[in-house]
Amino acid sequence: MLKAAYGRAIAPLALAVATSTFAAPATEPEVREFIDSAGARAGELGVKATRAEWVFQNFITHDTQQMAVEASKALTTEGGSNAREARDYLASPGLSPATRRDLELIRHSVSVPSPADARSIAELVEIGAELKSIYATGKYCAEDGECSVLRDMELRMANSRDSDELLELWQGWRQVSPPMRDLYSRQVELANKGARDLGYVDLGDYWRSRYDMSGEAFSADMERYWQEAKPLYEALQCHVRDRLEAFYGEAVMPDDGTIPAHLLGNMWAQGWSNIEDVVMEGAFEAPYDLTRILEEREMDEEAMVKMAEGFFTSLGLEPLPETFWERSLFTRPEDRDVVCHASAWDVDAKDDLRIKMCIQRTGEEVRVVHHELGHNYYQRAYNEQPYYYRGSANAGFHEALGDAIALSVTPAYLVELGLLDQLPETSEANTIAQLMNLALDKVAFLPFGYIMDKWRWQVFAGELTPEEYNAGWWKLRREYQGISSPVARGADAFDPGAKYHIPANVSYSRYFQAHLLQFQFHREMCEKAGFKGPLYACSAYGSKAAGEALNAMLSAGRSVPWQQTLADFTGKDDVDVSAMLEYFAPLKSWLDEQNRGRQCGWEA
Repeated sequence: MLKAAYGRAIAPLALAVATSTFAAPATEPEVREFIDSAGARAGELGVKATRAEWVFQNFITHDTQQMAVEASKALTTEGGSNAREARDYLASPGLSPATRRDLELIRHSVSVPSPADARSIAELVEIGAELKSIYATGKYCAEDGECSVLRDMELRMANSRDSDELLELWQGWRQVSPPMRDLYSRQVELANKGARDLGYVDLGDYWRSRYDMSGEAFSADMERYWQEAKPLYEALQCHVRDRLEAFYGEAVMPDDGTIPAHLLGNMWAQGWSNIEDVVMEGAFEAPYDLTRILEEREMDEEAMVKMAEGFFTSLGLEPLPETFWERSLFTRPEDRDVVCHASAWDVDAKDDLRIKMCIQRTGEEVRVVHHELGHNYYQRAYNEQPYYYRGSANAGFHEALGDAIALSVTPAYLVELGLLDQLPETSEANTIAQLMNLALDKVAFLPFGYIMDKWRWQVFAGELTPEEYNAGWWKLRREYQGISSPVARGADAFDPGAKYHIPANVSYSRYFQAHLLQFQFHREMCEKAGFKGPLYACSAYGSKAAGEALNAMLSAGRSVPWQQTLADFTGKDDVDVSAMLEYFAPLKSWLDEQNRGRQCGWEA
């Protein structure tokens, strides 16, 4: 039996009914007819919009942008109309719980709801396209005239240990985002009006209410998950800060316990695995270097994708269609601008699956490829469902799946593939090195994943004015991450916009949940595979039992509340942080020992 998740959905529904303008109650058959016809219309327009967006992101020009805008405008108009009609139908008495839930899915079928008038719809869509275009075509040009795109700057930040160079790159990319601020502010204004038209307080309330519970309950759960994971993060932050201070010196590090954002090997300080060499000082070297293995075996980008596909097929899932290999983008073209941000596509909601990413031959990219194929396999699993059930149980499930598979990329798995000749020696040093590598990615990400939406919730609620956007952003980063800006940032900066998901209006709560759910999924797959041993050593590779259970979860799509889908797969109807804590338990003990006598924590 599920806990109070269903009861917690009452608040937004009551608001919707109270503000409804629907004149005459409808019968169950009439509402079912609307649901079916709305799905058919939205499905047809969705395919057209996806095709147009694919062309735009792979051939960025004024004309392709306009094509994408027009297709998106049609879909947004249809989605908004259907959402408002669903809002009105919810006022009808006597509807079955299943039908009422289907209406809620339609009410939440657009990421950024627009007001009803055509002028506002057009403006909202055009702003969205312009924001994405600014980000995708952004470059930083140094004083010598040499210009760099984001991917090149990311690589330099990952490998440089020169604090001056890192600061230049960090500041350079943030020159791209200030022109976005006024556009973003207007977008918020329009989207908030659209959300209120659907019966919600603002866009943040609308986003939070998409999780089969009220927005207030969702916020409370997110904070609870964070509090459960926080001690592990705090131990990691303390150790990493100590090692960075030893490497760069006190002159570079502030004395308030925070870490300057430019020193963590990542443009947004969201993942720290690129500075593993500094953190570990060579004391514990990783038992293998997957990047070096890829180079030595001369594995190209397509071979890396084949490797990831092989994991899914080992579980009993079908290979990807031939069109996947013909139509995907694996490398950055030299002759045109493209959106390099990795993404997975289900173009026709049938079997036209693709990924689009500019793959780099690194161990980190192996995880990303597994992540994107996880999306594709999820998309194919639920494609027989009715239109509004074609999606993951909640957005976090979609993001968690591929990463859960990537947790099985263990030394044992690499031996199975012939990429390692033998298992590394079992020792504390190897265990700590393996776990530290992953913690610098997964654990370090958690507060960043949380505050991305927490900041937007404040913006949507009007708690931050445009002039306060940047100050509010850094307040949250300091409070939750223990991260600080390396230089003073004024109100005219728009540092949140330097992260793709802000201009692209992609809610980030899914990633925070996914970083917890993936360990829960991994633990369950390992149990079904019959693995005995520490969770970090498990690979579910080749387990048909794990694959069968996994596919059952994927095939359900969003046909039932996510709590039920999770309970069917794991036996628990809530995100369970204990799986991540179990996985990293040896590292947490080691970190606590290292931090003994250090001054941990930071000034919020």
